[in-house]
Amino acid sequence: MARRRQRVTIKHVAADAGVSLQTVSRVINKEPNVRAEMAERVQASIDRLGYVPSIAAQRMGGSRSYLIVALNDRQRTIEDWRNRQGTDWVDQMLLGGMLTCAEHGYRMIVELVDTHSDHIERELSAALAALQPDGVILTPPHSHNPLITGLLAEQHICFARVGSLVEGPGFRLTMDDQHAAVLATEHLLELGHRRVGFIAGPSDYELSGWRIQGWRSAMAGKGLAADLLAVGDFGYDSGLAAAERLLASADPPTAIIASSEQMAIATLDAIRARGLEVPGDMSLVSFDDTPIMRFTHPPLTAVVQPIAEVTARAVELLIAAQGGGDREGAPVVVPARLTVRESTAAPRR
Repeated sequence: MARRRQRVTIKHVAADAGVSLQTVSRVINKEPNVRAEMAERVQASIDRLGYVPSIAAQRMGGSRSYLIVALNDRQRTIEDWRNRQGTDWVDQMLLGGMLTCAEHGYRMIVELVDTHSDHIERELSAALAALQPDGVILTPPHSHNPLITGLLAEQHICFARVGSLVEGPGFRLTMDDQHAAVLATEHLLELGHRRVGFIAGPSDYELSGWRIQGWRSAMAGKGLAADLLAVGDFGYDSGLAAAERLLASADPPTAIIASSEQMAIATLDAIRARGLEVPGDMSLVSFDDTPIMRFTHPPLTAVVQPIAEVTARAVELLIAAQGGGDREGAPVVVPARLTVRESTAAPRR
């Protein structure tokens, strides 16, 4: 059996170049306090041996961990995994975050934290102590949880808040949810709909309010009543109950916008349970463009949220801050867009 080739480590590079481990680490980290000829000698050894720097080697410099930690909602993520419903948000977050981290010699780790836990401070403090990240990405609803943001600020850890515009420390990034709701509503209004219902997400997500505002402003722009509002928790069951409330209205909608893919699928089922067709009797728009939206019957018109792009931008901001850049600033907006498919059409006369 062929023997596995021994992995080249920082110790091999140091021995080959005749320098200390710390010197190799400083060269790897491109620190300024290394003589040019010394840096060239170390780099020659790295190239000759085929050495690939590890996080451990980079950390030897002492100033950085070269880790970015993204915090995601534990309960919702685990429920989706267990129900085999997919977690497109996490997938897209990894796509944008991991690839951007790799470009800068960083690694990204996703940690699941329950924002409603009584032990959130202890739980988060333990994770921070173990990982010692250079930066943290907070996703909703963590991004506007004062316990979390306060703890990070207290420990002087740079962080980015996705989906939050609350004043305070950290970078603020949004996908312009309010304008996205305007786009979805105006699309339906241009088709001729005048009774457009909206299924919002839970109030502990700051973006839920933005989406409601967008829907209401688009309706008001046409002089129409925005009275067909129901609230869910982004899950299927809540979406089904919300859709049934809207459909049972005295003057029901001819179109519905649902604030998540699960609530959109539930709405589709609720419409069909009444013997109605999409889009013949009812138009439907989803606020998530997950893969399943393309394979429903009919394929659903959906708001495409630029999760990967926002995460990539958050990583760039966090890494730049390690080099002395700002740790907060004006909100960064990466706009969403609308993809029109077969679930929306003019209302039946």
